[in-house]
Amino acid sequence: MTAPAVTAEPSRDCPLCPRLHDFIGEWRGREPSWYNAPVRTFTPAEGDLSVRLLIVGLAPGLRGANRTGRPFTGDYAGDLLYRTMIAYGFARGTYAARPDDGIELVGSAITNAVRCVPPQNKPVGAEIATCRQFLAATIDRFENLQAILTLGAIAHQSTVRALGERVAAIPFKHGKRYQVGNLSIFPSYHCSRYNTNTGVLTEEMFVNVFKTIAEAIQPLD
Repeated sequence: MTAPAVTAEPSRDCPLCPRLHDFIGEWRGREPSWYNAPVRTFTPAEGDLSVRLLIVGLAPGLRGANRTGRPFTGDYAGDLLYRTMIAYGFARGTYAARPDDGIELVGSAITNAVRCVPPQNKPVGAEIATCRQFLAATIDRFENLQAILTLGAIAHQSTVRALGERVAAIPFKHGKRYQVGNLSIFPSYHCSRYNTNTGVLTEEMFVNVFKTIAEAIQPLD
């Protein structure tokens, strides 16, 4: 008997990681108007076949995507990410940190290595590994995917493993470009406020990664 295919999105009440499930349940009680569920991949209106770039973050922020229901929406990281995406043609519109701001993705999609908000923004290894099935299915759903931008070491390592590669052979290094089959992998420091405030990541460094990605991606026929 063939095992059922893994879907790219977990269910709203996904029970696979008990700690994260319970944490979301707690916040549903505290903030019932928030999204408080596994955050789905943000995709363009043109559909999956238009996606050439996939951006992989770590996990939803408590008052960011966990509140709004859209990746990188509602916290500082989204300000820098969407501003840069718009500048390089991977999004259009005006980002206003709300899921109803009307911003649209262009040839790109955004997801997280872990779909549920973790306490203290720190998923544990078992949770990262468990959620990797959804990351792998998400990568597979985009038939014309050419590049993956991994934001931070954990997202990078989980992406590498989702592709069936060894982390030791494709280590995290900001600004590096790796080739895995037909896919180009671009690691970057996460665009979090902590990283920008401490100088780990400057806006110029982040913009340069997007410049390299834009130059690498080929137009669809």
